[in-house]
Amino acid sequence: MLPLTLAEPGETYLIRKVGGQGEVRKHLEDLGIVAGSPITIVSRIGENLIVNAKQSRIAISREMAQKIMV
Repeated sequence: MLPLTLAEPGETYLIRKVGGQGEVRKHLEDLGIVAGSPITIVSRIGENLIVNAKQSRIAISREMAQKIMV
């Protein structure tokens, strides 16, 4: 298992665990980022990531990406 920040762009990964406290976890869940779902890093912009999750492109910060384990 590794944090999403260390994953390679273009590869599809299975989300194994989503960490964080209440509001952060709920926000990620609302975006479709939940354990058992696939996620793909589309690109990196600075320290932020653009990911594909649940048929949507989502921009997430490095801090949030570190809470997503794949």
